[in-house]
Amino acid sequence: MLPLSLLRAASNSPMLVELKSGDTYNGRLTNCDAWMNLNLRDVICTSKDGTKFWKMPECYIRGSSVKYLRLPEDVVDKVPEDDGHKHKGYGRGNGGG
Repeated sequence: MLPLSLLRAASNSPMLVELKSGDTYNGRLTNCDAWMNLNLRDVICTSKDGTKFWKMPECYIRGSSVKYLRLPEDVVDKVPEDDGHKHKGYGRGNGGG
């Protein structure tokens, strides 16, 4: 299973995103791209120390600033089975070099 496949399957699911800065964003995933940039809606942002909260209708999170993501377990069942097989045979093997 590829990480982008998992994110695409998580569309409209609730998720928690922690940034490298320590701030957390809880919201629903509306979109993601190949660089794992995320668009969330109905977002609650919590400061690193947990003392400040902001409610936002939507936000954009740059993929390079993400530390980790937490998704519901049932999202794994939504990932298409054949998605990881597209690149079969292109890995490092014993052949031709």
